[in-house]
Amino acid sequence: MTETLFELAFPLATPFWILMILVPAWSWTHRIVSSPLIVVPPLLVYLVLVIPRFGALWAAVSRPDLRVLTDFFGSPDGAAVLWAHVIGFDLFVGRWIYLDSRERGISPLVTSPILLLTVLLSPIGTMLYLAARLILPSRAARARGTVPGAHDPSPGPVPAARDPSPGPLPAD
Repeated sequence: MTETLFELAFPLATPFWILMILVPAWSWTHRIVSSPLIVVPPLLVYLVLVIPRFGALWAAVSRPDLRVLTDFFGSPDGAAVLWAHVIGFDLFVGRWIYLDSRERGISPLVTSPILLLTVLLSPIGTMLYLAARLILPSRAARARGTVPGAHDPSPGPVPAARDPSPGPLPAD
């Protein structure tokens, strides 16, 4: 059963990755990926794998020790648990990258390769997206003609003057 669940985790996430990477501008992609529930299928696999192994997993993660972690995650059961965990959370991160890039107006030509990297090496893909986010101006900045982080020499809006009158006099 462990091997079956291991083999099931990635195919449950694959359709969402395909949508985000290959057809990011399709209206149905945004509708589907907007739901946080897309991460539930691989997380259910994780849950099914974890429940019978919860004691061993808890012992491994509650007091992290390299030898204990190696023993647990080096076993077929532990590797399957870790794989389902990674698949679920990589999809969560990929979903955030997709939605954030759409909101910021970052081109799919930039985000699709980053999402592909995120599927394979999530921490590297995430760091690359965060760098792209800093470098590329958002849609709002382009509309204003400004780039985030650039120095704007204008003083900005002048605060409204305070009304010096004391207000209405109290009635006798």
